[in-house]
Amino acid sequence: MDKFKQLESFVAVAALGSLSAAARAQDIAPTMMSRRLDALEARLGVKLFVRSTRRLSLTAEGGLFLEEAQRILRDLAEAEAQVAQGGTRPSGPLRISAPAGFGRRHIAPLLPEFLERYPDISITLDLSDRLVDLIDERYDCAIRIGDLDNSQYVGIRLADNRRVIVASPDYLNRFGRPNTPDDLVNHNCLSFGTQGNQSRGWLLKQEGHVKAYRVKGTVSSSDGSVLHAWALAGCGLAWRSLWEVRQDIEEGRLVTVLDEFAAPPNGIFALMPERRHIPPRLQVFTDLLKTTYTQTSYWDSH
Repeated sequence: MDKFKQLESFVAVAALGSLSAAARAQDIAPTMMSRRLDALEARLGVKLFVRSTRRLSLTAEGGLFLEEAQRILRDLAEAEAQVAQGGTRPSGPLRISAPAGFGRRHIAPLLPEFLERYPDISITLDLSDRLVDLIDERYDCAIRIGDLDNSQYVGIRLADNRRVIVASPDYLNRFGRPNTPDDLVNHNCLSFGTQGNQSRGWLLKQEGHVKAYRVKGTVSSSDGSVLHAWALAGCGLAWRSLWEVRQDIEEGRLVTVLDEFAAPPNGIFALMPERRHIPPRLQVFTDLLKTTYTQTSYWDSH
């Protein structure tokens, strides 16, 4: 019990920045708060805070320990809640990162029904094409599209992701169609900056082998929806996921090229920090995504 009290006090001080504020929050004397921190530091053999007259600041060791302390306390609270409720209602906060376009179209619309089913879960959905650091930025999960190259995280494959090269009919009328991947050097290619999988080039298959083709163009962007809009406006060729451009293709606003050279699908993944177990609230969230995305009818209608 003393160990948990020490953890609770440590997390409170880290959050509030002072012994007195944390003591008031926990309704104990400041001297008791100080004794708990001293005992915790003595047990761990490291300094967790740099103490000044005005504020306490975490040391490097304290910052690392804070994440684990918060996880332990969350898991304890969740375990107690589930036992009290018969183990049937996952609860607690989820912080999720997802690519902006994919998140708007394929995650956000699923959440109202999900939260109605699990009213004790709260979700913060951060939509950005930036590759977040799950551990340092304290995300529970990140949705990533592309091949995984970071063994630091645990990845669950949610679905295949097919990619196509598209252009507007106007662009192709003006500049012609590429007939082979080598023809891309003669076209204005709308690239995804230097982030993610596209930094290696556009992946296409030729003579049975997948090759990365470096492309060039007059504009690039780190926002996939901007590349999509530029392609619709006739600015050039874009390498996009089929889920993003399917409707434009069906309605004639975009045309696919080099289909016979398309590389095998990559994946849509849910990435999580390395942990000994997945919290129930995160498990039911990833189960929802996997169940939804593995239905062929879902992609046909979205």
